[in-house]
Amino acid sequence: MTEPWPAPRARHPVDAVVSLPGSKSLTNRALVLAAIADGPSVVRRALHSRDTTLMAAALTSLGSVVDTAGEDWTVTPGPFVGDATVDCGLAGTVMRFVPPVAGLSTGAISFDGDAHMRQRPVGEILGALRTLGVDVPGESLPFTVRGTGSVRGGTVVVDASASSQFISALLLAGARYDEGVDVRHDGKPMPSLPHVDMTVAMLREHGVDVDDADANRWRVAPGPVRAVDHLIEPDLSNAAPFVALAAVSGGTVVVRDWPRHTTQAGDALREILTAMGCDVAFVDGGPHEGLRVTGSGTLLGIDVDLHDVGELTPAVAALCALAEAPSHLRGVGHIRGHETDRLAALATELNGLGARVTEHADGLSLEPAPLHGGVFHTYADHRMAHAGVILGAAVEDVLVEDVATTSKTFPGFADFWSGLFAG
Repeated sequence: MTEPWPAPRARHPVDAVVSLPGSKSLTNRALVLAAIADGPSVVRRALHSRDTTLMAAALTSLGSVVDTAGEDWTVTPGPFVGDATVDCGLAGTVMRFVPPVAGLSTGAISFDGDAHMRQRPVGEILGALRTLGVDVPGESLPFTVRGTGSVRGGTVVVDASASSQFISALLLAGARYDEGVDVRHDGKPMPSLPHVDMTVAMLREHGVDVDDADANRWRVAPGPVRAVDHLIEPDLSNAAPFVALAAVSGGTVVVRDWPRHTTQAGDALREILTAMGCDVAFVDGGPHEGLRVTGSGTLLGIDVDLHDVGELTPAVAALCALAEAPSHLRGVGHIRGHETDRLAALATELNGLGARVTEHADGLSLEPAPLHGGVFHTYADHRMAHAGVILGAAVEDVLVEDVATTSKTFPGFADFWSGLFAG
């Protein structure tokens, strides 16, 4: 165990320009599609983190070759033959995206991960695969997919109200199934719909025929997956602590290369920060082209439904705890099934620093209150660590437990973050 990390305090308005690592969501989708494509391809500016290297290792164990040595990763598809073991770590995308691909193997593919991963939902995927003709007993980690070299495919109904990854997982591999897939969501509203839109857009880039004209239904026609090189956008959800730093310090932060058009959920930060009183604008041309966020010195409270962008909840909750008016965050009951129960964790840790937070079934209510220092626990969750460092920038003596968990999506985060406060 390492000592809790003293989060640096912003004693003056921060003025910084940051370049962020690539998107985990885009990188792992690109890797899966490259591994089942009809030829080699390159994932350029791939995120090099624990989740993405676990994905690369999983696909390599199945029979593809993923060269992660440089900034650009070359993927060479190979025959999926022989038994293999997949370590999911804490990566939901590995646990959910790889089993539908493993069904195309001729071997027995065993899946397991970190202890907490055994509590995260995957049963809907496994049940769907059984419906589509794959031999995969069980409802949670550990489990084994016993492939026959092909998957029948067809129509399947899933309840994706716990995670949109259930839909994306089936769509990504569906073109390689004999009958394709016709995936229908039947349940409460599905969270993080932008991530499904991202999956559909990437499939179409690979020449896959996807019909998403009907609500809660996605049809992928059987056929080849064209080899396509991808240039990975910056991870906009990872931008949350950096743009939040501008807000809490009354300073200015420019995130370079922020795309004008994107399917990333993190793009919602533009609207959220504007509502909280920040000036948000694109910067055109020059070496600092990107998105500029300038804090006003006052944080306004907000009432917002984060259902489609639940991954932003920890960072937004930290900002709301520092706001001068009440806030209500709604529609995010599904984040109880993420790396940790994020709603319970946020309520516990924010209240532990003096905040006034009420936990609801699907969100949080926050009232203005003076905060104080203390240990902010992260529960091995990188988004919780982001919330902790945001609070530390505004509150004296905040100690973030296990800040290294940020390596999940941003290796070297702590040193990078500290560098923004130098001088």
